[in-house]
Amino acid sequence: MKNDSNNTIEQPHQAAASAPALAPTSVPVVLADSFLTLHYRLAGAHGDVINTFGALPATLSMGSGALAAALEQCLLGLAEGSHTSFNLPAGEAFGAPNPAMRQWLKRSELADLGDPDESYAVGEVVQFPTFDGLGVFAGTVLELGEQAVLFDFNHPLAGQPITFEVQVISVL
Repeated sequence: MKNDSNNTIEQPHQAAASAPALAPTSVPVVLADSFLTLHYRLAGAHGDVINTFGALPATLSMGSGALAAALEQCLLGLAEGSHTSFNLPAGEAFGAPNPAMRQWLKRSELADLGDPDESYAVGEVVQFPTFDGLGVFAGTVLELGEQAVLFDFNHPLAGQPITFEVQVISVL
């Protein structure tokens, strides 16, 4: 303290209270129970099957079955903001094609499931209601017959090597 000629007492300047030291910020990484927002692309020998780049990103909970287990394994440990690609060998992501998943459906059955005037084309992916009516599953048209249509209900990338490109937008 100092006494000046006007009899005022000046208090010494106190240092501003220092802010607590901030811990270094860490970027969240994908864990087995994370909730993610991401862009991803799945491609096989014939090109993209799914591609969210340039559209709305996907959101998913790890372990929920939204992605194949092999794809989730690729995501584990990726940091928020990561953008990378993985090349998976044939069958690793979606298994080998199962011949029993190729089935002929009578056109009369198809008419009962949807539009009776529907026409089909080889390579077209057709959505079907699940037996309980709560969901859908897809089949790819393999062959057209006069009385029936041959569908492949295997995953379109079953038995193929795939490229899995991902950009992790956020991790919770």
